[in-house]
Amino acid sequence: MAEKRCYYEVLGVARDASGAQISEAYRKLAMQYHPDRNPGDDEAVAKFKEAAEAFEVLNHAEKRAQYDRYGHAGMGNSGAQFHDVGDIFQAFGDIFGDSMFGDFFGGGRRGGRPRAQRGADVQTKIRIDLLEAAHGTSKVVKFQRHVKCETCGGNGAKPGTKPETCRYCGGRGRVVQSTGVFSIQTACPSCHGTGQIVREHCPDCRGAGYVPVEVSRKVDIPAGVDTGARLRLNGEGEPSPQGGQPGDCYCFVEVAEHALFQRDGAHLICQFPISYTQAALGAEIDVPTIDGKDKLTIPPGTQSGDVFRLRGRGMPDLRSRQRGDLLIQVNIEVPKKLTPQHEELLRQLAEVESKHVTPKRKGFFDKLKDYFQAN
Repeated sequence: MAEKRCYYEVLGVARDASGAQISEAYRKLAMQYHPDRNPGDDEAVAKFKEAAEAFEVLNHAEKRAQYDRYGHAGMGNSGAQFHDVGDIFQAFGDIFGDSMFGDFFGGGRRGGRPRAQRGADVQTKIRIDLLEAAHGTSKVVKFQRHVKCETCGGNGAKPGTKPETCRYCGGRGRVVQSTGVFSIQTACPSCHGTGQIVREHCPDCRGAGYVPVEVSRKVDIPAGVDTGARLRLNGEGEPSPQGGQPGDCYCFVEVAEHALFQRDGAHLICQFPISYTQAALGAEIDVPTIDGKDKLTIPPGTQSGDVFRLRGRGMPDLRSRQRGDLLIQVNIEVPKKLTPQHEELLRQLAEVESKHVTPKRKGFFDKLKDYFQAN
């Protein structure tokens, strides 16, 4: 197997070449050895792949630094793996965009200014409580985005002056190079694709044409949202510098923890303390729900940790609109301080229990007695 050539030698550039020089060198080699220009020439295809491999490494800052230090041996699996020409087209079709592979292979735009890109998205946060999440609400959110500078009207030029038509591209925003049957379009390096040059910048926006502002918007929050939900305000993001569609504003919801309820999806859990007498004798108690107070019957003999389900009293589901359940988990609360009357009654109860032991407790004490005797 032939030894790999130095990537800098392959592209014909110096080791201190800039990224622009590396890209330009690769463009020339790609045009020269492109398979469509060299049908049936296996050597041209090999050189086309070799140039793509060199560019893939030297165009990447980290890979280039690794290659400069260790050479081919240091690349390992970090280098390019181009099995055929199609891999190269797929890998670099987006690197040069319309400037190279689009027009090389028939997919690019010919002539005219670059396609107007959509504005960037912005984001903000909305904090609501559990009851607001349960029933839905509306909130006013504030966020920052850019708007056209009123001083210059968005053209970035100092008042009293106007942007000039770029002489390099004639105002088209693109430059075209032709070699035989191939045409290469690139964004104009002078105006960066805008077609205009601003000589004197607006003092307010410093030539950007846009200034930051704080925007307030009302957001409708549907019932059932949970932390992490994302609500979109269409067209409320950054404007497009090329006059395209503006971006969106995404509002990320955060639902605060509630003092009484824990959320488990669409279900709610409430830890509710009851007394020993309520658990033993049974009781009807008032329990909280997200809709207000409700009645719950505690049957006699209830144990600490028992769970009672109130169906349809939980959170609404965003998709089905059906509501989850409310789970009431009771815990028997033992008083820390007793009145003399309470203490006397409990002592009487203890005497009764020692004479009338239930089978379950009798079994436990039998085991306890056996344990003490054995130890």
